[in-house]
Amino acid sequence: MQIPSLAAATIALASCASAQSFNDAPPNAPDQRPAFAEQTRAPVIEDTLSLSREVVVQGLENPWGMDQLPSGGWLVTERPGRLRIVSPDGTLSDPVSGLPEVDARRQGGLLDVLVASDFADTRRVWWSYAEPRGDGTNGTSVATGILSEDGSTMEQTEVIFRQEPAWASTAHFGSRLVWGPDGALFVTLGERSLPEPRQLAQDVSTHIGKVVRIAPMGGAAEGNPEIEGGLPEIWSYGHRNVQAAALGPDGDLWAIEHGARGGDELNHVLPGRNYGWPVITYGEDYSGRPIGDGTTSTEGMEQPVYYWDPVIAPSGMAFYEGDLFPDWQGSILVGGLAGQALVRLELEDDRVTGEARYLQGQGRVRDVAVADDGAVMILTDSANGALLRLTPQE
Repeated sequence: MQIPSLAAATIALASCASAQSFNDAPPNAPDQRPAFAEQTRAPVIEDTLSLSREVVVQGLENPWGMDQLPSGGWLVTERPGRLRIVSPDGTLSDPVSGLPEVDARRQGGLLDVLVASDFADTRRVWWSYAEPRGDGTNGTSVATGILSEDGSTMEQTEVIFRQEPAWASTAHFGSRLVWGPDGALFVTLGERSLPEPRQLAQDVSTHIGKVVRIAPMGGAAEGNPEIEGGLPEIWSYGHRNVQAAALGPDGDLWAIEHGARGGDELNHVLPGRNYGWPVITYGEDYSGRPIGDGTTSTEGMEQPVYYWDPVIAPSGMAFYEGDLFPDWQGSILVGGLAGQALVRLELEDDRVTGEARYLQGQGRVRDVAVADDGAVMILTDSANGALLRLTPQE
């Protein structure tokens, strides 16, 4: 459904007004303690900035990922398996044909999407999805193809990566796609949620619960860490379900993964490092019982830069480097599903120094991006999801 761009709703949002709603909420695991000051519940940023919210398009069915096209429009995925083009004026295309079958049960489906830096010449696109593998199993896969000149069809489609082993699970697929500074492709992979595959996040002979780094047309990228007994694609391991990732101003990968009840965590994802799941984690299991023996730290496993308890359910992430929000320069912007908010973190020397939340109650924010003009774009995840454009209110 097309929404005229002039039909913009303007709303005033002040993070300081919502401080008690998130910084004083009781934790799920009250007996756990952070490893260092402000590792959780950083000071609330006193930001009284008002935002103008423009509905670019609505009527999207559970949109999941997006990337901007050179034309100023957007490629947007819908989890049931549709790839759409949203033109700069908000016109929504018919679904692009030629994509492979997806397993859209529960958390599965068509997930993230990226366009080539030289898309104007090559029209090449990459996307991740839950791929059916037979007998009820599935796994996260990445495919690439050429978008036809009229935008109707994906041509020359080929699968360039498959998470192994496949599993009979309908949860925790990951999966964000991020370009590295050298043109390699980072892919975040979930640990499939169930008790048995969860343990494989520590098994480097599998792709379960890993971040991998691959060449654009498939195969391990050059320069990956050498991990004893590890698959050559693996960049890092010990992850739960990473649905937020972005390249930082430092050129490194940063990622945010879902915890269970508590334990969403921001990580500076470095090569060959073990991020601990399920051996160490903050928060507790959905049953209310400890995860493992309830340990939050151990030698040889990385501490998160920041964690949330209770969770925001993070999905989608961008570092702000645009011109429209000068006070947001260098901030991390994160979508909150359970938090139903756009979350902003200020960083200094790899530490979070403040947190603010905007659009609280707006709905489940599934993805966040920064447009070429500096506007902040968000996708809301529902059966009637929307692409929204946020700018400072004049």
